Amino acid sequence: MGKEALQWHPAFYAGLQIEFEEERDNLIFENEHQLGTKPKEIDVLIIKKEKDIPIKKNIGQIFKQHNIVEYKCPTDYLSIDDYYKVYAYACFYKSDTVKQNSIPISEITITFVCKRYPEKLIKHLRKVWNYQIIKKEAGIYLVDKGMKQDILPMQIIVTSKLEKKENLWLSSLTDELKGKEETKQLVGEYQKHRDNKLYESVMDIVVRANQKKFEEVKSMCKALEELMADVIEEREKEAIERGMAKGMAQGIEQGMAQGIEQGMALGIEQGIEQGIEQGTQSIVLNMIKRHMSDEDICAIAECDQNFLDMVRENMA
Repeated sequence: MGKEALQWHPAFYAGLQIEFEEERDNLIFENEHQLGTKPKEIDVLIIKKEKDIPIKKNIGQIFKQHNIVEYKCPTDYLSIDDYYKVYAYACFYKSDTVKQNSIPISEITITFVCKRYPEKLIKHLRKVWNYQIIKKEAGIYLVDKGMKQDILPMQIIVTSKLEKKENLWLSSLTDELKGKEETKQLVGEYQKHRDNKLYESVMDIVVRANQKKFEEVKSMCKALEELMADVIEEREKEAIERGMAKGMAQGIEQGMAQGIEQGMALGIEQGIEQGIEQGTQSIVLNMIKRHMSDEDICAIAECDQNFLDMVRENMA
């Protein structure tokens, strides 16, 4: 059975809001912000209500008024092309307005979030653009433009390197929780916010991705037991649904095959019958044109009077 496809983005969106919990009153979060009418989406757009109020949270200190966030789930990586795609999205976002220059380019920032340090991208930025990558603190890297003024403020956040003390929920968005202590810390924080849907969304995906780790500590709290029970029940339900869908698909396929086979046999049979009937009609028609008697025609063509009358009606 293949590995379950986990939905990391909704959990990341929730985790990001948790990280900025103390400053949420000044932030607007938009998930999968649509660009134009075609399918171009920004993963997360964060807009400051009051642009002059600075953000204190470590992962948002470069923020200006319009902040574009690109997220890569733990099984994905941040590539060179991702950099240019998101840069293009930022330019498109700036231009996709009714009023000209209503979003100043100086008020846009880009944040890349990924699990692993993107070595190829970093090398590319250094070699091609001569940018410097400055480690601001654990897991947060600024793309320094130096004297250049042609790029947007950017940062790269590597979740696996973030400090748990400062960024517990984003750093926990992984399929590789390290040990019991880390798991216990997460469970303890979850207990404090178990009725909050944002925390539940993050915890749900983390539990799904690290089920074995949580099975070791699930007796710690009732909330976790319930959450894990829901995860297991959901997986069983999905397995049953997949089984039913597969069974139905196979049944339909077999039924269609049988139907085609039966239909072909019936079609051949009907075709033969129609061919014989048409041939008989042709023979009877020729004998009628020769003014043969009905008795002789029926005897030669092996048909009855009703068939003969039908042929005469078609001639009229």
